[in-house]
Amino acid sequence: MTGEPGRTACLALLASALDAVDLGVVALDDARRVVLWNLWMERHAGLAAGTVMGQDFLTLYPELRRRRIDAAITLALRDNFPSLLSQTLNKAPFALYATAAAAARNERMQQAVAVTPLEVAGAPRHCLIQVHDVSMAVGREKLLREQTMVLRSQTFADGLTGIANRRHFDVAMEKEWRRARRNGSALSLLMIDIDHFKAYNDHYGHQRGDECLIQVAAALATLLQRPSDLLARYGGEEFAVILPETEGGAALGMAETMRAGVCGLGVPHAHNDGADPHITVSIGIATMDGAAAAGADAAALIGAADRALYVAKRAGRNRVAAQPPV
Repeated sequence: MTGEPGRTACLALLASALDAVDLGVVALDDARRVVLWNLWMERHAGLAAGTVMGQDFLTLYPELRRRRIDAAITLALRDNFPSLLSQTLNKAPFALYATAAAAARNERMQQAVAVTPLEVAGAPRHCLIQVHDVSMAVGREKLLREQTMVLRSQTFADGLTGIANRRHFDVAMEKEWRRARRNGSALSLLMIDIDHFKAYNDHYGHQRGDECLIQVAAALATLLQRPSDLLARYGGEEFAVILPETEGGAALGMAETMRAGVCGLGVPHAHNDGADPHITVSIGIATMDGAAAAGADAAALIGAADRALYVAKRAGRNRVAAQPPV
């Protein structure tokens, strides 16, 4: 294929190829005038090549003036320097739409943009702009992030009550113990048990039992005062509350508030060995003095709170008991 016919055929082939590729292709001359605008750009920009050829690029897209794409074009034309625009920072620089419906919603496609200098024989430097539709990849990445967050929440959240689960408690307890030891600060732990819960389950059934657990967890959660406080389902009908930087007196006040809060729910319990006719809780408290807890560990604090809980139950339930500082 030689001579003018061959050159014409090559140009026709090139034009067909540019219109067939699944990306936007734009070329600008040294004065930033559009000299190439492929079919993909026509389709997604809604601008025919005949209407944009020879026009100043920033007249077509004035919102891009002094933006990253403007700087990239300057670098290509002036300094022969290619640029790849970060999709994270430049999600949709061009007004490009996948469909007419998306355009009506002003829902731009997500874009990856490359700007490359072009050396043209016998002419000043040009630049090539390539635009890729990355909406699907971005959508997949977003879905993956959402699924990861769901899996993480499922890993650290109790499936029934929605509060932290035992695994979350164990991780948080160890972290807060180390922090209290490092800072010499107090750390308090509440162990909470629903009184006569087995009798409640046996009489009302497991579905009502689950509803009771959900109600108690919600009531306890609403009483937490700081983001650092953690309520967890420790197991069965037992809950635990980690109170960082909390002395014994403040922990006692919180425990009494929680005990009263559960009483205030008024959940009927007619089969609790003649005790209060509503659901109640017993609470054990243990506090660690970070400055004086040499040789102890998180298990010691948990054990002390458990012993305090046992004391509260032996004393008649629906009450709070505290152990000496660890």
